[in-house]
Amino acid sequence: MMPAERTIATERIYEGRILNLRIDTVELPNGKTTRREIVEHGDAVAVVALDADDNVLLVRQYRKPIERELLEIPAGGVHPGEEPLDCARRELQEETGYLASSMEKIAMLYTSPGFSSELMHIYLATILSEAPLEADEDEIIELVRVPLWDTPALVASGEICDAKSIAGLLLALRSCPGTKREARPRGGLEPAS
Repeated sequence: MMPAERTIATERIYEGRILNLRIDTVELPNGKTTRREIVEHGDAVAVVALDADDNVLLVRQYRKPIERELLEIPAGGVHPGEEPLDCARRELQEETGYLASSMEKIAMLYTSPGFSSELMHIYLATILSEAPLEADEDEIIELVRVPLWDTPALVASGEICDAKSIAGLLLALRSCPGTKREARPRGGLEPAS
């Protein structure tokens, strides 16, 4: 087991609605000191929602930090006092307009442990039913259905390029051995109807 770094001092730089930033001065196991920039971020969830036809419900939205739109699995932050499973249900309904009768946790992962404390809980949602719910007012989202077995090609092409979506989709492929394995020809992604 690696020896821990001992925190000598902490400087709080920023406290916000979604995240906090601090700088820790730490002593390394070899006695030297260094500084660590740390983003404090609460838990989050992501949901791979699979419909009865083996399509995954993805959302297309603009992401300001990278100045482009991304195709992703639904996701969001866990509110204080909220259980991750309840958050996953809420985010799925807000972002896709669907509820799931079955929600199974398929992974927990740290999104960027080199600088962030965010822990993401990933769920597989099945047995979907329509249940529209108004989305958050600061989100403009387009729902897109894609055959689950086409998603590796979308990852390989860079069309799906965020870590939570890649991890969730690959785990869903592994978790769903009964789904149809043939990739369907596609001439581009179409919004869900």
